[in-house]
Amino acid sequence: MAITDWPEEERPRERLLARGAACLSDAELLAIFLRVGVKGKSAVDLARQLIGHFGSLNGLFAASESAFSAIPGMGLAKYAQLQAVLEMARRALAEPMKERDAFSSPAAVRDYLRLHLSGHSFEVFFALWLDSQHRLLAAEELFRGTLAQTSVFPREIVKRALEHNAAAVVFAHNHPSGVAEPSSADETLTRSLRQSLALVDVRVLDHFVVAGQSPPLSFAERGLL
Repeated sequence: MAITDWPEEERPRERLLARGAACLSDAELLAIFLRVGVKGKSAVDLARQLIGHFGSLNGLFAASESAFSAIPGMGLAKYAQLQAVLEMARRALAEPMKERDAFSSPAAVRDYLRLHLSGHSFEVFFALWLDSQHRLLAAEELFRGTLAQTSVFPREIVKRALEHNAAAVVFAHNHPSGVAEPSSADETLTRSLRQSLALVDVRVLDHFVVAGQSPPLSFAERGLL
C-alpha cells in the first residue's frame, strides 16, 4: 500500500508536521527523505530495507556510492542528495565550534565526530585543528586503514599542524569492531603524537574513540592524556 493510501494521521510527513521529527522512527524519517518507494514497497518499506541492509543509519550514511546504488530504487541522484544532507549536518555542527571554544559544547564535538566516523568498515584517523582560543580552524581525515589498524605518521601530522597554523588539536579515530575501549597501541600513538607536536607548541587536547552507538570515548576524561 502506498503511503498516500494510509490514514492521514499515520503518514510520516503529516506526523512530523503535527508532532515534530523526534516522534518518528528512523525508517519514517528516511522515508520522508526518499519520498517514494518502489514497485511493491512503500517509502517506509524501502527505508526499512535500507537500514536493515546497512545495519543502521550510520552504516547507511557511510555506504559507498556503489553499495548504495546497488539497492533497487536507489541511484546516483539519491546518493548525491543523501551526501548533501549529511554535509549540511556536518557544517551545522561545526559552526558553533568555529565561533567559540569547541569544548564549550562537548556534546556537539561528539555528535560531529560520530557523524564523520561512525559506520565505516575501516579505521579512519581524524583531526580537529584549533586556534589559541580553541575555535575550529579545520577538520580533516588524515589516514585510512584496514579493519585492524591504520598507519599514522607523526611527521605528517606535525606538517599539517604547521600548515593550519594550529595551536591545539583534537584527534579521533573509529573502531569498526564496535568496541570503544582504547587499545595499548592507541595510547602509545597518542603519547607519540603529543611529544612530536609539543616540539612545535601544538597541544593535544583530547583523543576520541568512536565505536558503535555509544558516545565517543574521551582520552582526557579517562586520564589518558
